[in-house]
Amino acid sequence: MRDRIVDELGELPRSRFLVYLMGPYEAFDVERTLADADPESVPESMNFGALVGSDHDLERDEAALDLLLDVRDRLRTTAGVNAFLAIDVDIPLSELDAASQSIAFARASNAVVYVVPAVGDNLGVGIEVGSVLEALFDEETAAHRRERVVFAHESGVRSAMIAAVRDRWDARIYSYDDREELCRQLRLFVRDLVRKERTGDLSRLE
Repeated sequence: MRDRIVDELGELPRSRFLVYLMGPYEAFDVERTLADADPESVPESMNFGALVGSDHDLERDEAALDLLLDVRDRLRTTAGVNAFLAIDVDIPLSELDAASQSIAFARASNAVVYVVPAVGDNLGVGIEVGSVLEALFDEETAAHRRERVVFAHESGVRSAMIAAVRDRWDARIYSYDDREELCRQLRLFVRDLVRKERTGDLSRLE
């Protein structure tokens, strides 16, 4: 899967350092995941307000996607890493369903970033976070993966999902006030992982 992603995304200074960006835009198959999920493992939905730093004329999904695309592009230009969204990799749903794609992308990536702005009802991202983290943090790989995952939420967002990320998976959590702060935090997070791979503090993914 790593080679397939790299081939689709193209050349960058750090082409093989993959950063999978996830967030609340309409690309995740919520209904299918709800049908397949264990009811007790599904986090409660998040009810948010308006998105920080976006054009208020945009629809919620467009605003969230606009934010994620901006974060992706800045990581690609300022850190030279292959940041991507699920929609950037052309894998037909007939080949791999949306939930399985998210899990495969996360497992193939050097870093997994969840961006959670305040964009209204957000059941999909809660389910997606839970399903991917459960797959990543199994007993054999939890310690290896934990440093590679960050959950960044807009300041003021409150959710049982955020508490679960901290308590169940002990994943790193950042809050941000605006787009500039979000991009700065994620750039530093990615650069730290690049450094740890270079020095051997984290194993390289090949």
